[in-house]
Amino acid sequence: MDWQSNRRSPPFAPTAMFLRRFLPDRFTCALIVTVTLASLLPCRGTTASVFNVLTDMAIALLFFLHGAKLSREAVVAGMTHWRLHLTVLASTFVLFPLLGLLLRPVLSPLVTPSLYLGVLFLCTLPSTVQSSIAFTSMARGNVPAAICSASASSMLGIFITPLLVGVMLESHGQGGMNWDAIGAIVLQLLVPFVAGQVAQRWIGRWVERNRSLLSFVDQGSILLVVYTAFSAAVLQGLWKQIPLPVLGGLLIVNAVLLAIALIVTRYGARALGFKREDEITIVFCGSKKSLASGVPMAKVLFAGHPLGAIVLPIMLFHQIQLMTCAVLAKKYAQRVEGRNRKIGVATES
Repeated sequence: MDWQSNRRSPPFAPTAMFLRRFLPDRFTCALIVTVTLASLLPCRGTTASVFNVLTDMAIALLFFLHGAKLSREAVVAGMTHWRLHLTVLASTFVLFPLLGLLLRPVLSPLVTPSLYLGVLFLCTLPSTVQSSIAFTSMARGNVPAAICSASASSMLGIFITPLLVGVMLESHGQGGMNWDAIGAIVLQLLVPFVAGQVAQRWIGRWVERNRSLLSFVDQGSILLVVYTAFSAAVLQGLWKQIPLPVLGGLLIVNAVLLAIALIVTRYGARALGFKREDEITIVFCGSKKSLASGVPMAKVLFAGHPLGAIVLPIMLFHQIQLMTCAVLAKKYAQRVEGRNRKIGVATES
């Protein structure tokens, strides 16, 4: 009787809220549906050509809108915290690639060579922007520094990731980087991004007010790439080459990489003498990898490779990092709030 009179708090509400933390979000569900659709109804022939053109247009529009949204003032203002930014960039573009190479003898037996090539590509990617900032804010970290670090990582990744991929491919026995691929990255990603920066003075506020449009293009371009990539991979026999034990091995590989990155960034920040707020920023910006940048780059850089196997590690890592960092951010926030309460009690006494 009591709970029926209180409609706001039914007895199953705490259970539902607990389960919701571990259920995939809408975008992850859309990715699953897209992969399923590509597995059952892969596009081919003329249809595949049309989807490839639409994908290229969506990717160019995505980076144009990102360029129009990114505030140059925020970047310039945040650049004064150079030690923090260098630490984040070192984790993103040095620690992860080294982990991918050094752990290859241990981790590569768990997956196929094509999947581990995707893992190596994952290690070269820039940090996320939206989720890094969101988790930093949730954990009570240094949000302005997170904006600067995540944005700088995203911009520099356009240049650094192709170069790192070249080194990774050579070490993996796949040959060096194709300079035509770098030119394609510049043309398809950097040029629209710079054009967006130029147009920011005219459309920047409009883009900021219409964030839903950017989110739609962001997620839509990823879904298009995933559909075309997995369609081609399915036609080449992807799921016959990747049994369930191999998928389980890929989950282990991704979990190991993320766990090491979280531990190194956390205790490395403390060893370097950063404040708690800066430590939070380093942890969440330095341990992330961008699905939004990775999938479009993979399409350009790995033309001729089994693209489905290349992007699958990124998709799984994306979900693992979101679930893990959501729990970690809440724990950080609880510690900060507990510390603030203690300070408040000490001040009052």
